[in-house]
Order: sequence, then structure tokens, then C-alpha cells
Amino acid sequence: MWGAAEAAPVAAASQEESEDESEVLEESPCGRWQKRKEQVNQGNRPGLQSTFLAMDTEEGVEVVWNELQFTDKKAFVAHEEKIKTVFEQLVVVDHPNIVKVHKYWLDVTESKAQVIFITEYVSSGSLKQFLKKTKKNHKAMNARAWKRWCTQILSALSYLHSCDPPIIHGNLTSDTIFIQHNGLIKIGSVWHRVSAKALPPELRSPLCAGREEQRNLHFFPPEYGRVADGTAVDIFSFGMCALEMAVLEIQSNGDACVTEEAIERARHSLDDPIMREFILGCLLPNPDRRPTAHNLLFHRVLFEVHSLKLLAAHCFISNQCECRGAGGRWGGCSSECFSPTLPTDLWPENVVEEKTKALDLSIVMAEIQHVGRPPVQWRYSEVSFLELDKFLEDVRNGIYPLMNFASARPHTLPRSASQPPEDSQKAKTPTPEPFDVETRKVASACGARGEREAPVAPQSRAP
Repeated sequence: MWGAAEAAPVAAASQEESEDESEVLEESPCGRWQKRKEQVNQGNRPGLQSTFLAMDTEEGVEVVWNELQFTDKKAFVAHEEKIKTVFEQLVVVDHPNIVKVHKYWLDVTESKAQVIFITEYVSSGSLKQFLKKTKKNHKAMNARAWKRWCTQILSALSYLHSCDPPIIHGNLTSDTIFIQHNGLIKIGSVWHRVSAKALPPELRSPLCAGREEQRNLHFFPPEYGRVADGTAVDIFSFGMCALEMAVLEIQSNGDACVTEEAIERARHSLDDPIMREFILGCLLPNPDRRPTAHNLLFHRVLFEVHSLKLLAAHCFISNQCECRGAGGRWGGCSSECFSPTLPTDLWPENVVEEKTKALDLSIVMAEIQHVGRPPVQWRYSEVSFLELDKFLEDVRNGIYPLMNFASARPHTLPRSASQPPEDSQKAKTPTPEPFDVETRKVASACGARGEREAPVAPQSRAP
């Protein structure tokens, strides 16, 4: 009885605290993004004074509300267009293994000048936190998981480095890499290096703070600070991350930097000679001798011939409408099917299960003929549609990137004219934001012919 009586006020206090954290402190100019009181810590985020949990009221998901404050208000106003250009470039960066920047706007008042931008919320924590938990439980790193994580990180770096001009992360550590509960890797803080490099010197002071954190200095190559950063900087940082993932932790002395002796011990502890060769190639002192992210994806420690199942899944997802053939069958796939970045918003959940409800499960779906003995047959009844749906979802989310078909040619990021910044001066309203220009194509459509003509799509207003 006493226990129940004591538990009641504790539960009530906990509920009050939860409600207090979910209190809405501020809204975006359009009302879509709602800043909450609860602050979040998503690893090392240099230059950010405040990061809050927020709600996307349109999608019904949690996001992160980031506030990047500038002390020199006069310089901020003078370079306002440059700041907008930087964040417009970040908004159009889109890859399944990169934390997405959804929107930004400038907030200038009498007392402050800041950029507020909304990013994807990664709730499962940083890679460093995961590795510490794994080591605490006395578990060794699974080689298969190590390869999958390396492939996803390199897929993101290959995408960034192949942009025209190349995007250099410049702050890749196990603190800025996040891992979801399903094994999906996300690289965060891409905005930091782009902003610090593009903005004038008088605006860089808040962006430079935190990069030289002592415990993360070993992630930066020998040439750091002496020559201009190139893509080889990210390769060195990735190599150190790959080493840390393989050994779970590179021992440091408290908050002090990791010593060269500790790194050397970690290298010698690697049992697999091919893995050791792969990591040491990334950590070469000469940046000109380090391999590219694209070439590393074809290293023998990572490269594997993709299964027909994975090829078909990528083709199925990336050609949702275009592969539809006569009679409801799927076919006509080309090499363009195989893309490391896939659309994610056209298929409903459990699409395979829904599409197979009308099938006769006794029908033979595949057969292997043998001479002198009966053929081997597979029927639809032998397929687990739930497992297949789960596999398609993992592929769509970027857990199994298809890198054998990745292009090494530079690609230019699209202009972000369809992604205007939020106007902090306009009145708050519950109405949706102005729509973006629709870029998807309808390959085929059918329906009853009516008496009225189809309405013409409205033209998007210029920002």
C-alpha cells in the first residue's frame, strides 16, 4: 500500500516533466515546424549553440531544430545572400545515408542574428555510443556488419565527392556518424564544412568552434591546417572510423587526444590482412596516395557480386511505374535501374503482400529443368511476402546500397529554386507551405474519359 502511494506522485511528476518538455516554444514562419523545450544531443555539432527536438506537423514526425547564431549582426546582414546560397545547396543534398536538411530561414532581430534550419532526427545515437555499448557487453564486431557500415559511409562520401564542385565533409568522426535501429548509417554535420568554407572570414567564428576537440584530433590527417582541405581529408577520417569500428574503441587517456601508440596498437590487433590493407591505405600520410571513396567501394574487402534478389529489388523500387509492362508483369529494366539513391515516397507499405492477395499461390513461379529426373519447382506459396516486404523496405531506406553501378562522373546538384527559405517576416498560418515544383514523370495512366478536360497544373511562384 505504501509503495503504491509513493509511486503515484512519482508518476505524476514524470508525466508533468514529459508534458513540460513537449511544450511548444516557437514555430516556423509557416507554422509547420514546432520547436519544443527538450534539447537533443546528436554528437559533435560544432558551431551550434542550441539544438531542440521539434515536430513536423505536416508529416507527423520528430525533427531537430538547429540554431546557428552569429555575433556580428552587421556582417550577417551584409552577407545575407551568401548565407542563403550556402543553405540552399545543403537543402538539395539528398542521399539515404546523409542526415537530411529539410528547411532553413534567417532570423534577424534587434538582439540576435541567426540561421535556423531543420534536420532529420536520428534517435538511435552516434556510432561511438553504439561501439561503447558493444564493447561493454564484451562482444566482438561482426565482420558482416563492419562491411555493411563501411559501404554505407563510403556510399555517402562518394555522393558528396562526386558533386560539382565536390562537397567535403571535413568533420567525419564516430560522433558525427549515426546508426539507426535497423542498421542504417547516417552521416551528420555535412552543413558545417560547407558553411565554414563558403562564408566570409568575419562570419566563420561560430563555425570553427569545436572542430579541434582534443579527443577527436586523431580523425584529422597530418596535412590538416597546413594545406587546403580536399576529398582526401574525408578518406583519412573514414579510415580512422573504419579502424575504430573494427576494434570497437581506440584507447585514449580520458579527454586527452588519442596517441599514435594507441592507434598503432589498434592497427596491429587486426587479424584480417585484407582489412588491415584497406584501412592502412586510407591512413597514408600522403593525401595524393589515398584512394577515392568510389575506388574503395571496389576494394576486395568490400566488393561482392550483388545477388539477383538485390538487383531485382533496386530495379523494382527505382522503376516503380516505368517497369510496368503489358499484362501487369514487370520487365524492361535497364542499367538505369541500378542507382544508389532511390525514391521513397511512391510505394505504400507492404506493397508485395497487397499485390499478391489476388494470386493463385499454387502457381509455379520458377522451374529448373533436369535431364533424367523431375524438375525443381518453386510456387508462390513458398515465398514469405512479409520477409520480402521487409527486404524491400531496407533496400529503399539505403541499408543495402548497390555500388557496382555507381557513377564516378561528377554530378551537379540541382538548383534549389523550388526550395525557397522560410520568410521569418510573414504571418504565421496553419496553411501548408507553397508547393515545390513536381519533377516526377508519369509513365502511364488510365481512367475513364470524362467530359471535362484535365486541369492544367499551376505554375510554381518564384521565391
